[in-house]
Amino acid sequence: MSDVPPQTDVSNESDNNNNNNENEDFKVTLDDDKHMTSGDYYWNSYAHFGIHEEMIKDEVRTRSYRNAILNNKHLFKDKVVLDIGCGTGILSLFAADAGAAKVYSIDNSSIIEQAKQIVIDNNYQEVITMIRGKVEEVELPDDVKEVDIIISEWMGYFLLYESMLDTVLFARDKWLKKDTGLLFPDKVSLSISGIEDEEYKEDKINWWNNVYGYDFSCIRKLAVLEPLVDTVEYNSLVTDVCEILVLDLYTTTKEDLTFVVPFTIRGLRKDHCHALICYFDTWFSACHKPVHFSTGPHATYTHWKQTVFYLKDVLLLDVSDEISGTLSCKPNSKNPRDLDIIIKYKHEGPHNTVECRQEFFIR
Repeated sequence: MSDVPPQTDVSNESDNNNNNNENEDFKVTLDDDKHMTSGDYYWNSYAHFGIHEEMIKDEVRTRSYRNAILNNKHLFKDKVVLDIGCGTGILSLFAADAGAAKVYSIDNSSIIEQAKQIVIDNNYQEVITMIRGKVEEVELPDDVKEVDIIISEWMGYFLLYESMLDTVLFARDKWLKKDTGLLFPDKVSLSISGIEDEEYKEDKINWWNNVYGYDFSCIRKLAVLEPLVDTVEYNSLVTDVCEILVLDLYTTTKEDLTFVVPFTIRGLRKDHCHALICYFDTWFSACHKPVHFSTGPHATYTHWKQTVFYLKDVLLLDVSDEISGTLSCKPNSKNPRDLDIIIKYKHEGPHNTVECRQEFFIR
């Protein structure tokens, strides 16, 4: 698994298309009741210990942050650090251990009550200050108006689902030192590829057509709308990889999180394509030796896994056959932590020709 499929880089094209938000791309015909309306659901979900256990035990995630911080103590020594969405406070502890003069840690979930005790139990109460509340509504104590570094593990499934990126951008604009401030991480990208997945599609999607002899196909129609978050085997890839979105967190704006981006992927072998998958990469570029991790099928498992979008039609691929189209993404109007996604794709090959537009939602 050491070989990574060649990437078709369209990041420059993406820059020109990020804000090309054609109205028809966002007429997602999903009923309002498919989306949670209470912000309490989001915060309450992060009050459960299980989700924090899963994240901390994700060694790719946690060790990447640990290495980025503790292997770069020269960046953190005597600095003021802000931890957005601190959870149990593990990143704050890393920053304090790296020599930060002060760490302000903000979270709106009740997990912060345990984080306060963790700070005391590890004798960092003079360095780390826990603040419960929404970043957009709090002020930093001690009349602090700016910070040297912002750390945050804000990424969600499909990079942006339930993510706190808009909150990180708010904090960046309000508190981060303008010319010398650092973001950990500071760059992310989103990529797309095609996979063969007949067995799983049959089990998860087509199964609804005949449930103990009964027609449950109405549920199948809904199941197709909701992407699957799961681990994809590397040998399932039937196309190369196309990087469709790159975000530099020093310059990204909230408006950039609504986007339409083009993609073109090419067949690696003669096979069937049942689904498209997306995954993201993350960089800590400020480090003396830059730290990077990927959530793709070629990389070590992470709790983010991959996001699988099942296609209505099976695409019959040959080597170098193209699948091209656009992917549109925007926060749901009722619950902005949910995502409305539209994928338009076209395939013209010797075995079949398909042109389709599919709507998806991630909730």
